[in-house]
Amino acid sequence: MTITESDVKVLGMWPSPFVMRARISLNLKSVNYEFLEETFGSKSQLLLQSNPVHKKVPVLIHGDKPICESLVIVEYIDEVWTSGPPILPSNPYDRAMARFWAAYVSEKWYPSLKGIGAAQGEEAKKAAVEQVEAGLALLEEAYEKSSKGRDFFGGDEIGYLDIAFGCFMGWLRVIEKLNGVKLLDQAKTPGLVNWADKFCAHAAVKDVMPETDKLAEIAKILAAKLRGAAAPPK
Repeated sequence: MTITESDVKVLGMWPSPFVMRARISLNLKSVNYEFLEETFGSKSQLLLQSNPVHKKVPVLIHGDKPICESLVIVEYIDEVWTSGPPILPSNPYDRAMARFWAAYVSEKWYPSLKGIGAAQGEEAKKAAVEQVEAGLALLEEAYEKSSKGRDFFGGDEIGYLDIAFGCFMGWLRVIEKLNGVKLLDQAKTPGLVNWADKFCAHAAVKDVMPETDKLAEIAKILAAKLRGAAAPPK
């Protein structure tokens, strides 16, 4: 069956790291797709119909079938488009480890990164930064084991964990810029520093990785909302 661009759509928003996971995966497999941009602060009827459970982006629409949740989408793309480079490792143990660290990044590390922007006061910010740095130290170790001296977590080519973690590099740079901190440090995490540069320069990534200044404007809006939500009632 021939698949045309009109058969593959991604519902998303350009600042979303989770949307980036789907877009990078499609780019890696050289799949043409239509990107349907959602409006910030609202949800389209197509989104509500396509993802009635979570009502969130990203949604991959393949033909008339919607697939939801970013890492589920990544695995689906890997299974459907087998002609491109594999995303998930072929070895069962390596595959399990990639999924483990991808879940850690999504459920533990990224929330702590967002916590820096929401922190009120220097002590709270310092604690949040330390939490992120501790996570990066763990991921540095995981990178050394997984990459086996090559460029990416996936080896010579971008893989599952590269996509799951790398999608947050734009936001990491923004947090560094707005808070005057250095999270990826050559002295502490040299492997991740070099990996991040290569990941962001990759052909499948560079056109969908948001510019830091453009993303910083969105971050300021979101940080204000987070601080407002965290403020005690008067």
